[in-house]
Amino acid sequence: MRTEQGVLRLSIAVTILLAGIGILFGLMSGSFAIVFDGIHSLTDASMTIVALLVARLIASSTGTGPVNGRLVERFTMGFWHLEPMVLGLNGILLMGAATYALITAVSSLMEGGHALAFDHAIAYAAITLAIALGMAAYATRANRTIRSAFLALDAKAWLMAAGLTAALLIAFVIGYLVQGTDLAWISPYIDPVVLALICLVLIPLPAGTVKQALADILLVTPPDLRRQVNTVAEDIVQRHGFVSFRSYVARVGRGRQIELYFIVPRDWPARRLEDWDRLRDEIGQAIGGEGPDRWLTIVFTTDPEWTV
Repeated sequence: MRTEQGVLRLSIAVTILLAGIGILFGLMSGSFAIVFDGIHSLTDASMTIVALLVARLIASSTGTGPVNGRLVERFTMGFWHLEPMVLGLNGILLMGAATYALITAVSSLMEGGHALAFDHAIAYAAITLAIALGMAAYATRANRTIRSAFLALDAKAWLMAAGLTAALLIAFVIGYLVQGTDLAWISPYIDPVVLALICLVLIPLPAGTVKQALADILLVTPPDLRRQVNTVAEDIVQRHGFVSFRSYVARVGRGRQIELYFIVPRDWPARRLEDWDRLRDEIGQAIGGEGPDRWLTIVFTTDPEWTV
């Protein structure tokens, strides 16, 4: 469980288990909120499975082990671009599911609510809350060393699930306590009201992840990475007497794609290729972040058209 894939496998197994329990208890108690919780969990589990597959592809394509030859031939630029696609799709699906549940809750309120078996609902909410909080803490702790966008989103999803379940538990306890009192008339409205409030909270939560995923898909240049690369390039130009440089920077999921073009004076004397390679090593070390997720291209040319 010290790897990204190991944590994701555990998350998938627990999520599917809770989804099944949620749908079962939701039907037994007559709670649309609990049924939605189960469906929400199933959606999250399906996207976590896709995330696991993408993580495997990225790890295999950037590692030293054997890789499927046909995949490499079709994806010679790697699989980093799949990561923001999965993250964006995951966020959009979660927002869509919450929006649909909100519409269902409003419709139920307009129809006068419905009866609910609070004992089953309370039992489900208590068990699920404990498991969700435990998984959120586990994923967060594991990601301190792994530093994965997938695990960060998974931890956020568990926190969202814990918040949703905590709200359900509070509402169900209130509904149980008002039974047989003057406030018993509110019982049919508790489930749809809580569901509507939870959806209003859940809908905007994945927005940040979706925004970043779209930025990665569209190859929007990260300002911080651009400044870092330009600072290194400007220093190299001044110290080695180059004419100028041109940089192209993008972040695609966990991958960083950097292209640097240095314009060399035309009247320079010839230099050995080994000298140019040493200079490339110097530039790469100055930029930092060397590893399987950095795609660095450094070109020296006397023709500015090659930099466009």
